[in-house]
Amino acid sequence: MAQLSDDCFATGDALMPVDEALEVLADRLATVAETETVPLRQARGRILAADLVAERAVPPHDNSAVDGYAVRHADLAPDADTRLAIVGRAAAGHPHSGTIGAGQAVRIFTGAPVPGGADTIMMQEDCREADDGASVVVAPGIKRGANLRNEGEDIAAGATILRAGQRLRPQDLGLAASVGTTELSVFAPLRVAVFSTGDEIYEPGRDLPPGAVYDANRETLIALLADMGCAVEDLGILPDRLEAIRDALGQAAAASDLVVTSGGMSVGDEDHVKAAVESLGRLHFWRLAIKPGRPMAFGQIGRVPFVGLPGNPVAMMVTFLRVARPMILRLSGAADLAPHLFRVRVAFDHKKKASRREWVRARLEADGTGGWVATKFPRDGAGILSSMVAADGLVELPEEMTQLKAGSEVDFLPFGEVGI
Repeated sequence: MAQLSDDCFATGDALMPVDEALEVLADRLATVAETETVPLRQARGRILAADLVAERAVPPHDNSAVDGYAVRHADLAPDADTRLAIVGRAAAGHPHSGTIGAGQAVRIFTGAPVPGGADTIMMQEDCREADDGASVVVAPGIKRGANLRNEGEDIAAGATILRAGQRLRPQDLGLAASVGTTELSVFAPLRVAVFSTGDEIYEPGRDLPPGAVYDANRETLIALLADMGCAVEDLGILPDRLEAIRDALGQAAAASDLVVTSGGMSVGDEDHVKAAVESLGRLHFWRLAIKPGRPMAFGQIGRVPFVGLPGNPVAMMVTFLRVARPMILRLSGAADLAPHLFRVRVAFDHKKKASRREWVRARLEADGTGGWVATKFPRDGAGILSSMVAADGLVELPEEMTQLKAGSEVDFLPFGEVGI
């Protein structure tokens, strides 16, 4: 009796390992986004197109880290109080114009430039000012240079402070502002055309006939792309007809930097996306050795990259996050493509097939000892989108693993690492 397969995508064809697929992407893709210059306040979330070099130091001068008195360390007695004449005052934005001489001090406030001649700042709590304000007594024991922030200790003039390819965060914009920058060169948003496919797919809000489902994938995909800074064109739902799919993909590619579809990438009689792409260009890979998300493709329509994601919503999200997202980052000009994975312990047993990468939806829970363990979502079907809502991230299991035991350490991808 023939052995029946319990794998809904088994066809006998060789499957490509995911690392090999990522190498194909790295070899074939380069930045396609144009560059533009935008004001600093419009640069948040954009990808920097050119290194930013500081034209000035931060801080631009030696300054005081505390309220107190600027003094010459050489004037201070090592084992006894020292009385110094107060010869001026320095505040932030109002520097003392003179130079401190022997036996003198200047009253100084946090952020004020350090007067010439001074090399140490005494905190006011360690000082006692005379009633007439003409002199101050300072306690012994302070080190030379105490409470003094040196010119350029944050940023040296001429230093590269932001690198091309990084996505700009609020702290990056603050750093740029600190050296006087008012605008930045960034990559323009990647233009991405998005389709869903399938006669059974309907827009939310419409009456749903028997056998049909609402289109959750397109809404999810558009949001994922928008969070990456892409300019998304929603081109709706394609019917299960080869000619219609081919025409729509060709028109989309003519006006986009990238075309992304969801569904229609399997081996059924009504799955026409693969054939449509091959008639317009070529596929570089199709069907990966992964779970979920095996029917996932990368190719090109003419010279425009194409990504075909699976139709099941969890598989669509997982393949987007682990395969398509690095590709989109590269096209967009980003330098850091791979998310950071973190080692965690698991609180569940799990069996898997050898020779394929697998991702398990998991939630992090306190283990009672100050640490965290990953617990598995109880249902692991590729169509259970609620699992992605309940999970904190994905446990990533390597190809060579076949048996996972509770208490083992594994790689974990927090959703926050991929911006969701």
